[in-house]
Amino acid sequence: MSEIVLTARCALGRKVSGETLVAKDGFSARYDLNRLRGVFSRPTHKLVGQSYIGRILVLDTAKGGVASAWMLNEMQSRDMAPLAIVFNSVNPILAQGAALGNITMLAGFDEDVTAIVPHASWVEIDPVAKTLRVLPSDRASHDTSPAHEEAGAARTVRVVPKR
Repeated sequence: MSEIVLTARCALGRKVSGETLVAKDGFSARYDLNRLRGVFSRPTHKLVGQSYIGRILVLDTAKGGVASAWMLNEMQSRDMAPLAIVFNSVNPILAQGAALGNITMLAGFDEDVTAIVPHASWVEIDPVAKTLRVLPSDRASHDTSPAHEEAGAARTVRVVPKR
């Protein structure tokens, strides 16, 4: 697989790596989540029933207002928060909520991040560099077969925002 490195226009938080939950859907901490159980709960959300705790959410857009912002902080205080949130687009209130809740966030890509980042993949987010890098799977990182060496020589895919 080619290396995938995406560059965002907006970033905050600390460098993290973890498993992704990816959906071309919006995100509202107030309406999409059961914050007591730690799962997506809105029946029409594409991630319904899946745990968001300690995961990197890769979603289309932020929804909601002030309640979503303070809920991220409250979720973090109970160790029931996502590790990071990545959006194609974000509103200022949710960005403020991510900062208040000390949740790493990236947003603003020229390509649809939900179409590029594979669901359940491992990624590294570096807010200082404003990058999201899809990491090799455990199997691929330990595979020393010639086919893997050829795959390792594949080109790097970089999606850099236009300025």
